[in-house]
Amino acid sequence: MRKKAFWLTIFLSFTFTLSSLFGSPTASAFTESQQLIMQSWRIVNQSYLDETFNHQNWWQMREKVLKKPFKSREDAYKAIEEMLGTLDDPYTRLMRPEQYHSLQVSTSGELSGVGLQINIDSETQQLEVVAPLSGSPAEAAGIQPRDLILAIDGEKTVKMTLDQAAGKMRGKIGTKVNLTVKSPEKTPKIVELVRDRISLNPVIAKLNKSAGVPIGYVRLNQFSANATQEIAHSVYELEKKGAQGYILDLRNNPGGLLQAGIEIARLWLDNGTVVYTVNRQGMLDSFESFGPAITNKPLVLLVNQGTASASEILAGALQDNGRAILVGEKTFGKGLIQSLFELPDGAGLAVTVAKYETPAHKDINKLGIQPDQTVSQEPITYAEIGSEKDLQYQTAINLLTQKMVLAKAS
Repeated sequence: MRKKAFWLTIFLSFTFTLSSLFGSPTASAFTESQQLIMQSWRIVNQSYLDETFNHQNWWQMREKVLKKPFKSREDAYKAIEEMLGTLDDPYTRLMRPEQYHSLQVSTSGELSGVGLQINIDSETQQLEVVAPLSGSPAEAAGIQPRDLILAIDGEKTVKMTLDQAAGKMRGKIGTKVNLTVKSPEKTPKIVELVRDRISLNPVIAKLNKSAGVPIGYVRLNQFSANATQEIAHSVYELEKKGAQGYILDLRNNPGGLLQAGIEIARLWLDNGTVVYTVNRQGMLDSFESFGPAITNKPLVLLVNQGTASASEILAGALQDNGRAILVGEKTFGKGLIQSLFELPDGAGLAVTVAKYETPAHKDINKLGIQPDQTVSQEPITYAEIGSEKDLQYQTAINLLTQKMVLAKAS
């Protein structure tokens, strides 16, 4: 009994000493809003890529924010957004519960809206289009990658976060939203869109026999949770139909789940490095492919300015390993990796935790990936993909048929 009392006394004394040293009150002394802010601060403190926190004292930022009065949960959210805003990183952001739920749905199911993937340019701070989703109202209206969204229903976007802008564009099916859109070198115009159900089926596949040899065409729209399985199934079916080469279309694919990008690269590689990741300490980690590949037949990747994030990981992996020829235009250039953290009230944080390099150690952030064969083309509609107007697709067909003829001749 005495021994237990002795250890208990030491433990209490030790706890008291720590409290005295650090001057921190117990968790119960903080309000729920303050605890939410502290947890958000702690997640960033432990995980954020830039350990200088944009060259500021991150501890002082915590103390400054905690001194604010909080009358509601919304006050806490605004304080967290203010804190994260000092990092000057549009990808590190707070998502309110409904926004966090929508993000989870977008990688696995359906949502309703206009079908735009958006980004805030880190230099101009302007809201820009990464890509319209295939078959969406935005694509039907002719909105293109790199277009600027200046206003949503008349409200300027200059001070909006990504999630605020996305939230304003989402809504019930059949309702309307007006976007003020500015294409490069053109005057702004107002585009009225009718919100619709956005299909998130990640893969479209078909066999093209028009070139004299069967070519398997696979279009990947998004790196969702089921994308790897869908790609594997599509290629398996095309193999049974006699495909002699493949076109993997990553145009206007804004990315999605990092792991899906890695797994899909592994489908095409017998071996080799898929991607390197670099953490805040500058330490490299790598993801390897161990094979066997699902097929070793010739492969061409189609890319453009809307090819971003996980799409660029896949493109870089297959280009640097000599597995595929890239055709199209320079990709978007997003080389940062975010992790999602759920907060106790159902909100979430997206935090930039690492950057990635291609197998050849190319850092593509803000630079993009240059295709092996540059083919520019005017915007085409979804229905024109694979047609004579699709110059990038036709180039891929020509490359594949030439490779096959040469292979047979040798």
